[in-house]
Amino acid sequence: MTVERSPERDAAIRAALPLVPRLGWTRIALQAGLRAIGEDPESEAWLFPTGPIGAIEAWLDLADREMEEAAVREDIAALRTPARIRRLILLRLEQAAPHREAVRRALARLALPWNLPVAARGAARTASAIWHAAGDSSADFSWYTRRATLSAVYAATLAFWLQDEDPDQAATAAFLDRQLAGLARLSRPKPA
Repeated sequence: MTVERSPERDAAIRAALPLVPRLGWTRIALQAGLRAIGEDPESEAWLFPTGPIGAIEAWLDLADREMEEAAVREDIAALRTPARIRRLILLRLEQAAPHREAVRRALARLALPWNLPVAARGAARTASAIWHAAGDSSADFSWYTRRATLSAVYAATLAFWLQDEDPDQAATAAFLDRQLAGLARLSRPKPA
């Protein structure tokens, strides 16, 4: 499930992000971003051979890596696992905040039927990155169930976040807390 990584690809994505709200996730936006950083716009073809959908997938991977780096800088290891998960999701959203419209446009592209495999891979990679950054090292069946469950929580929180225009994101954090509390209630053993 790895994505090809390179500093050139990361730089191209970062340069294109401010242009995506106006130009969409298009080859034109990618080429304009490359031009803006002094690179050959035609290099878009070899940097992203699958086009804009490949750029979106690379951006999701970049966002996962940036979230993990931010978690290391914050040293979230002192937190309990549920608090780490909460903080990682909020970190991911905080980092995406300047690019809210790019997120909307990426989700619209990923929702197209022919892009669903990329969407599924991206969701799986993000859930795995969050669990990894939270310190999960499970290798049993729970590895899959934890990631599937977290994917659902993250997707719901992301959808809520897209509608939350409040800069401090308090409503999104409260929504996430309710999602995580519901998950905790479901995972508790039932009395006999």
